[in-house]
Amino acid sequence: MAQPDRPVHSVVDPTASQPDETGADEPLPEGSLAAGIAVIANHVKTLPRKPGVYRMISAKGEVLYVGKARVLRSRVGSYTQPTRLSTRLMRMVSSTATMEFVVTDSEAEALLLENNLIKRFIPRFNVLLRDDKSFPYIVIRRDHEWPQLAKHRGARNQHDEFFGPFASAGAVNRTIYTLQRAFPLRSCADSIFVNRTRPCLQYQIKRCTAPCVGRIDREDYDALVGEVRDFLAGRTRQVQETLAKRMEDASDALEFEKAAIYRDRIRALTAIQSHQSVEIAGIAEADVFAAFAEGGQICVQVFFVRAGQNLGNRAYFPSHGRELSVAEVLGAFVGQFYSGRPAPSEILVSEPIPETDVLEAALALGAGGRGVEIRQPQRGPRRDLMDHAVANAREALGRRVAESGSQRRLLEGVARVFGLEAPPDRIEVYDNSHIQGSDAVGGMIVAGPEGFMKNAYRKFNIRTAAKPGEESVAGQSITAGDDYGMMREVLTRRFQRALKEDPERDKGQWPDLVLIDGGAGQLTQALTVFEELGIEDVALVSIAKGEDRDAGRERFFMPNRASFALEPRDPVLYFLQRLRDEAHRFAIGTHRARRSIGLVTSALDEIAGIGAARKRGLLNHFGSARAVGAAALEDLEAAPGVSKALARKIHDHFRGGG
Repeated sequence: MAQPDRPVHSVVDPTASQPDETGADEPLPEGSLAAGIAVIANHVKTLPRKPGVYRMISAKGEVLYVGKARVLRSRVGSYTQPTRLSTRLMRMVSSTATMEFVVTDSEAEALLLENNLIKRFIPRFNVLLRDDKSFPYIVIRRDHEWPQLAKHRGARNQHDEFFGPFASAGAVNRTIYTLQRAFPLRSCADSIFVNRTRPCLQYQIKRCTAPCVGRIDREDYDALVGEVRDFLAGRTRQVQETLAKRMEDASDALEFEKAAIYRDRIRALTAIQSHQSVEIAGIAEADVFAAFAEGGQICVQVFFVRAGQNLGNRAYFPSHGRELSVAEVLGAFVGQFYSGRPAPSEILVSEPIPETDVLEAALALGAGGRGVEIRQPQRGPRRDLMDHAVANAREALGRRVAESGSQRRLLEGVARVFGLEAPPDRIEVYDNSHIQGSDAVGGMIVAGPEGFMKNAYRKFNIRTAAKPGEESVAGQSITAGDDYGMMREVLTRRFQRALKEDPERDKGQWPDLVLIDGGAGQLTQALTVFEELGIEDVALVSIAKGEDRDAGRERFFMPNRASFALEPRDPVLYFLQRLRDEAHRFAIGTHRARRSIGLVTSALDEIAGIGAARKRGLLNHFGSARAVGAAALEDLEAAPGVSKALARKIHDHFRGGG
């Protein structure tokens, strides 16, 4: 949901030197409820009776809570009445050391700003939308004379045509794959398109009409584009009727091969429509939010309906205070959901959320003034769709609760195996990946009671040697292929940052257990790093593959304890193997991504005057950048497109004289 086009007004920031409302001679103890109320009361005195947004901030500068108000003075003043505060709000007020305010022109603008600030600061006392990834779309690119059918994620422009959102990249990929069977538009990048001299494999398998080499004229290609647009816009029946008529005409004319093409296109369109899991007739464009609560947790299922088609659904489990009602959580969730993305014209909710009119006005601002209606369906197709969404939310929450219980038992088993005082809330697992020292990377994955915490994963590009004038990592120089040095660097960088950003260890950045892929040597390196940084309270374990690298025969190494193995069928062993394998997968994937970047770059990129065309010509002529560097000056001058001056520049560059 976008911020208002015009800026909000006057920031109010009362100073901390105002008199203490309690009248006490001695300052109140920091962190007490009375001290927090006194801080808030001092701010209330100068607040206007206007709409706006307020932030509660701790003594360490952490934003605890972001809220909006129709009347700032009244809303903030309510926090000074302890009898009306829940236990959660009492803890929040007790932690408040200062406040900041922004006055807006309307409550709708305040709601927009509130959701943007929640997304920015992630305050721990707000309802939080944990997964805020953008949704993918199908795009028909219009910036080329031969439009391209592709997947798109991110900001949208005014030139191209977008259809979606889809619930996942997999749903988009399946739809595009099937659409190419029905409407064989090009899906290749422009750089590939302009360099084709003969049809590619997509043409051979009838997934493209090869406009790159003139196998289709512009009029017929534009007709295909129009049919795709009509189908994605919901005019499916008209498109299928047109294709059926063409198939009959081709059959009557004894053009059976052409009739078979139309038949296959109709089947492909039918396959797309068969993914509809519930009847949604009469709903052109809507997002469906269904909430189900049980055991103190809430699941919100979001369904996307566009052009009368179900584009998939996704389950969310927002973080929230237990005293909040389902309607309150759902209302906060919907507001945050559209932070940075436009809302559709219709939003269906399973609960009557509070302040619907304000939320509608805020969403309309974010959608460029287009009207947005929020309602709870009572009957008809919309009610059927909502019942289906609620059932999905109930099942998803049931699966999550079951998985959480199983995960908790596994973490208890980890604590028992490694002698920890309590089940770990955060486990970090480290692994390195490289090929003979090149493109070396380190990977860190994180797991906890809710499973893998992928938003906390981190990658480390290994610095294979200390730069001149700089100290080497952990006091030692790292050479290519030095696995021990790589592990030292990764752990040093990770925990130096943790010491700097979370020295009090109250922001959730510190692990209870660190697992390292390796044996006693890797454990020794980790212990050395911890000793140098003064870290003594984080459990360290290395996990080494058994004989012949067989899974199930792993050995574990811990400080001041003999190495040991677990029973082959122990569930804790399987759990630890999963953690180790996930770290391995993440590290290898990161290494491959870095290596793929390296494959399209070379030493030639460092030479001024060599662009993409000359680089391609040199590589085609000599076979590799290494061969270019070893070539004699005469050979370089003989290469196509290389002048004598450029040949001299290339020759000197590779011999240290450039």
